[in-house]
Amino acid sequence: MKTVAVVVQEGFAPFEFGLACEAFGLDRSDDGVPNFDFRVVTAEPGAIGSNLGFSINVDNDLSFAYEADLVVVTPIPRSAWASVDERVLDVVRHAAARGAWLLSVCSGSFVVAAAGVLDGRRATTHWKYARTMAQMYPSIEVDPDVLYVQDGRIITSAGTAAGLDACLHLLRQELGAELTNAIARRMVVAPQRDGGQAQFINRPLPAAASLSLAPVTDWMLENLRLDLTVDDLAAKALMSPRTFARRFKADFGTTPAAWLGRQRIIHAQRMLEQTDLGLDRIAYECGFGSAAVLRQNFARVLGITPTAYRARFACPAAPPAA
Repeated sequence: MKTVAVVVQEGFAPFEFGLACEAFGLDRSDDGVPNFDFRVVTAEPGAIGSNLGFSINVDNDLSFAYEADLVVVTPIPRSAWASVDERVLDVVRHAAARGAWLLSVCSGSFVVAAAGVLDGRRATTHWKYARTMAQMYPSIEVDPDVLYVQDGRIITSAGTAAGLDACLHLLRQELGAELTNAIARRMVVAPQRDGGQAQFINRPLPAAASLSLAPVTDWMLENLRLDLTVDDLAAKALMSPRTFARRFKADFGTTPAAWLGRQRIIHAQRMLEQTDLGLDRIAYECGFGSAAVLRQNFARVLGITPTAYRARFACPAAPPAA
């Protein structure tokens, strides 16, 4: 992926637009991150008004988007969902047909849906509008409980900040975990959030915040090779297993086992990128026990074998992660 086009339309949402600019448009070459040929495009170049009462001047028409490796679609006002500019829809259809990446941020998924390229696919959008999408486009399998969905080379994301999760997910596939972690560190965000947007749906705040589990999760990350059970972790946190599991789910949006499994995969990615250790040793260091178990879990989560991942992203000369 070398070229990125971000499509903006009248009434665009500034924050969601800014996410795409932050993820793909900044020069981070001093961190070893390759730059993209990044351009903001629109159907009618000139002043494009936001939904907050100010405008930006866009010089590029949509022609660049027909060649871009990635086309990012930002949200438009709800009143325009049923009447999206046909010129923008043509760009989206063309991108899908030629196998380019398509990524929508928040309700930008309605633009992608209007183009017809999500028919028969799984997708997501902001939880508040998920039912509306399902009603407008019954042929789309709308999942309201996740931060983003990748179906082939089309990525749809949930509300607002979930767009950044989707951008980082795509960057991990194109650049590898280590360079994506460098981007995330520059943005001061987590390189990958577990859980889904279900944790944000009409749920009241607790009366008091739970005890911090940071010391326990730090210890987990330092001891990935161990067979860590909920009972062991609960004892480390000085809690009962039931209380620990409940508080962990409340804080991280997922179970201790799922969170631990994801961290093991991330550690395996880093070791595959930065070392020439064999799969058996990496499996041991990451807590998978055997190379066979590592292969099974790695392929299930990332859709690629450890060997293929190493061939694509190996960079043993890279400095260790901060």
